[in-house]
Amino acid sequence: MTGATTGRIFIDADACPVKAEAERVATRHVMRMVLVSNGGIRPSANPLVESVFVASGPDEADKWIAEACGPGDVVVTGDIPLAAKCVAAGAKVVKHNGEELTPANIGNVLATRDLMQDLRSADPFRQGGGRPFSKADRSRFLEVLERVVRQAKL
Repeated sequence: MTGATTGRIFIDADACPVKAEAERVATRHVMRMVLVSNGGIRPSANPLVESVFVASGPDEADKWIAEACGPGDVVVTGDIPLAAKCVAAGAKVVKHNGEELTPANIGNVLATRDLMQDLRSADPFRQGGGRPFSKADRSRFLEVLERVVRQAKL
């Protein structure tokens, strides 16, 4: 699990709503795609798609992805601490809603996440997971992933 081989798309696959879209982009660019999960993900018949099943436990998939990714790779995740590690490793990161996380914005995104987590823990009535995933999010994701994959291949 080193970042030596580049040009892959890593998917934090547990609860990822855009696996099919990412697979279409990977296929179009003939890039290897790695679905990393704790299990329960149906393997793809696509020869470019590899499924990696890690041990059950908190953050095992995140640890695997963070250790494996590097420059030239693209990581798809909604997990902000994982995204920060991947950005630090030189990978490009895209959230499920199409937001790109970069060295320029990851610090603010991480700080906001931590602040919101603190607010939720301090106020049991301030719960909720934000707005639902929409068709516009899916479309924005596809557009951004396409652009980021092209940049990663340069």
